[in-house]
Amino acid sequence: MAGGVSDCGLPLGTVQVLPVRGVPQVKPGDNLAGLLAAALKPWAREGDVLVVSSKVVSKAEGRVFPAEERDALIDAETVRTVATREGPAGRLRIVENRQGFVMASAGVDLSNTDPGTALALPVDPDRSARELRAGLKALTGLKLAVVIADTSGRPWRRGVTDVAIGAAGLEPLLDLRGQPDAGGRLLTSTSVAVADELAAASELVRAKAGNVAAALIRGLPGVVTDADGPGAAALRMPPELDLFRQGAAPADNSAPRQP
Repeated sequence: MAGGVSDCGLPLGTVQVLPVRGVPQVKPGDNLAGLLAAALKPWAREGDVLVVSSKVVSKAEGRVFPAEERDALIDAETVRTVATREGPAGRLRIVENRQGFVMASAGVDLSNTDPGTALALPVDPDRSARELRAGLKALTGLKLAVVIADTSGRPWRRGVTDVAIGAAGLEPLLDLRGQPDAGGRLLTSTSVAVADELAAASELVRAKAGNVAAALIRGLPGVVTDADGPGAAALRMPPELDLFRQGAAPADNSAPRQP
């Protein structure tokens, strides 16, 4: 209803991005759902989206390795090398990792972890998101969506942003194909990466040096679903639709349109 207010006194359509503070340093074997539930009470609400840094998920799941093993760890996590470049900081590798995402260094990171250690991504981030969602439901009684976010670069764009590598309780893609735009023209190729937008928004309050492990996004109750959904795996581009995989070769115009 135009001009109305939400149950929290804000105009309808208002979205809030709230830092989740009070989560202690996470160690391998910690009950991450329990740590987050304690920090969320009593202000989390039904229909909120919880975006969690992949780093705390990796730590809780024991994906912590000696830093000197980083190169070997990148090799182990790589299924396809996309590009390499030598620079002042050493060799940069852009690869497809075994989770199916194209990332620098296969997502292996030395930041925001104890000195002398490196973090690998969760083995199955979608499963991690589902388990975390179920744990939070059991502890809080709330139906939340969960997104696991990690930092990634983008072709032809400077800077990095957070993207979803795991998700549960939402549809990661909003398919608008077949719907009219504001001018009445039917959309033919537009699918909105909702989970990525949520991940990027959360990073605004999860500053890299701010030691904030998670953020709540409020004001989008229609995003949260009863079912866990297909997860962030749905965001991966199928090889047959990936024009970038062809490099400088001409794209086949007969290939199906990207969703």
